[in-house]
Amino acid sequence: MAKEFAGRTVVVTGGTGALGAAVVARLIKEGATCHVPTSHAKAPEGFPFAGNRRVRLATGVDVGDAASVEAFYAAIPDLWASVHAAGAFAMSPVGEDNAKAFGDIMDANARTAFLCSHAAVRVMRASDTAGRIVNVTARPALEARKGAGMSAYAASKAAVAALTVALAEELKGDGILVNAVAPSTLDTPTNRQAMPKADFSKWVSLDAAAQAVLDLISPRNEVVSGALVPIYGRA
Repeated sequence: MAKEFAGRTVVVTGGTGALGAAVVARLIKEGATCHVPTSHAKAPEGFPFAGNRRVRLATGVDVGDAASVEAFYAAIPDLWASVHAAGAFAMSPVGEDNAKAFGDIMDANARTAFLCSHAAVRVMRASDTAGRIVNVTARPALEARKGAGMSAYAASKAAVAALTVALAEELKGDGILVNAVAPSTLDTPTNRQAMPKADFSKWVSLDAAAQAVLDLISPRNEVVSGALVPIYGRA
C-alpha cells in the first residue's frame, strides 16, 4: 500500500519540540522527507531523529529572522507543505506584563508564522506547487475568555489565527491551502510537570494533534482552507 506522503517534502518548524516532533514522526512514517530548522549549531540533545535519512536538520536557522528564513526555504524547491509549530507560551497576568514581554511573545508566535508562511508561499509559487500550510494557534485565540492570565499569549495566537484566514483567502487562486490547528492543553512531559494534579486523560495527546495536522496537509485535502480546527480533547 502506497504511503500517503511518499516523495513529498515538508518543513516542520519547531520540529525539535513536543508537537513538532510528533508531526515529524507521523510524516516520516508516511514516507515524507522532513526539513526541520533549528537555531542551535548542532542537533539538540535528545533529538529523536538523529541519523534518520528522512529528516534533514537545518542548524543555525532563526525562524524569527527574515533573511535566515528566506535562505532556508529557498534551498527547498520541491516543498509540498510547511507546518509552523515553532512558538512560545507565557502565563503572565496583565499587571505583570510589559512592552518587551508582549513584543517577545508576538515575535515568537505571530512573527515566525508570518515569516515562514511568506517564504513557503514564494517557494510554492515559484515551483507551481498547489501546496499546504498549517499554522499552530491555540484555544485562547478562539475563545478569548480562556486567555485570562495570559493575555499577551492569547493575542499572539489570535494574530496567528487571523493570519491563517487572511492567507487562505489570498491564496485561493494559487491552490495553496492554509489552515491552523488550535490545541487546548497538550499532553507533554513539560505540561505534566507544571500541572501534576491535572487530569491528564482530558488533555490532547501529541499523536492525535499530529494526526490533525497531517489531515490538513494531506494531498487528499483538496478543499479545506481557512479553517481554524479546535483540538480540545475532553477539556
